[in-house]
Amino acid sequence: MTDPLPLAQALIRCASVTPADAGAQGVLAEALEQLGFTVTRLRYGAIKNLFARLGDSAPHICFAGHTDVVPVGAAQWRHDPFGAEVHDGVLYGRGACDMKGGIAAFVAAVAQLLAEAKPHGSISLLITGDEEADAVDGTVRVLEWMAAHQQIPDFCLVGEPTCPVQLGDMIKIGRRGSLNARIAVHGTQGHVAYPHRADNPVHRLVRAAGALTAAPLDAGTEWFEPSSLQFTSLDVGNTATNIIPATARGALNIRFNDRHTGASLSAWLRAVLAQHAERFDLDISISGESFITQPDTTKPNGAVETLRRAVAEASGVEPRLDTGGGTSDARFIARYCPVAEFGLVGSSMHQADERVPVAELRALAGIYRAALAALLGASPAPPRNVSPAHASTAHASPTLVSPAPASPASASQE
Repeated sequence: MTDPLPLAQALIRCASVTPADAGAQGVLAEALEQLGFTVTRLRYGAIKNLFARLGDSAPHICFAGHTDVVPVGAAQWRHDPFGAEVHDGVLYGRGACDMKGGIAAFVAAVAQLLAEAKPHGSISLLITGDEEADAVDGTVRVLEWMAAHQQIPDFCLVGEPTCPVQLGDMIKIGRRGSLNARIAVHGTQGHVAYPHRADNPVHRLVRAAGALTAAPLDAGTEWFEPSSLQFTSLDVGNTATNIIPATARGALNIRFNDRHTGASLSAWLRAVLAQHAERFDLDISISGESFITQPDTTKPNGAVETLRRAVAEASGVEPRLDTGGGTSDARFIARYCPVAEFGLVGSSMHQADERVPVAELRALAGIYRAALAALLGASPAPPRNVSPAHASTAHASPTLVSPAPASPASASQE
């Protein structure tokens, strides 16, 4: 089990397109139980999740990931998307990169660590089947269960693909928030030749859109790029050329940094619209707030600094700490404990012929093993498949923050 390839192949061969599980979590649970983990299966609605823990002492380090995958898509695949075939040293299949390969690498890392030294503390996995879709009955619900059962970790590592060019080059320590808004501006329908008898909602919506996009939301912050408001639709649906419509609609997305909150941006949107439209509907959904796990280089045993150092030493690449990209389930975990993300090179995720070099998969297992050793204070031998010159050295257990509790959720435990 110290080689991640067999488990990665077994997981990929389960066609677990959200919300289907197709046996993926059973495959993972069996592997974890063989390593001594206690596995709790948690089902919410149609979504299967699991929480597994090895040990019961501090520090408690959790690995978070998902066994669900996106659909195959319409593009032509050269390799069976659920065949898990290896050709010329490359593993192909849906989920190879995002993120069944990452899960297999972490399990292999734990197996390597257990074979070499007894780590201090506890290791757990939070694995959901609902990351690629609505993210309603997955990580959010499992975290509520974990809080209710005193299972919140001291630090969580999310295994999403984070590296843009080569393995080891990026750790994500935060994410921007994301807000979607749908706008309906109402006017009075009328004949275009008699505009004084109508109230044109298109003009009002255009003026509002201009005001919303007239100036940048901010200039960025220490760890975040500037927030961005992008209109994704302006739509009237009017096929007539001589009618002023009754309603005009628009949609927008805001990716926002830590200068804003979903609530502050919602209030601002409503205030700007009120300046240009007497009657409007505004439907807002916030998929996540911005968050940051601040690195503190003055505390060498802090979790982020410990992870950064372990990745650098095990990979030979100095990772950049970053907050860019889209959202991930880390946005939910950040409500409970410090969290960072590190995983494979993500260049092929969601594409046809999604793939990962087998050597990279094995190297990731070595990096994860080194990171676990550093975070838990173990002192095993240099990681496999990594040059000894870049091997992890022993570190003291990191100083970690105790999480705040959350309200429990009900689940069916299998």
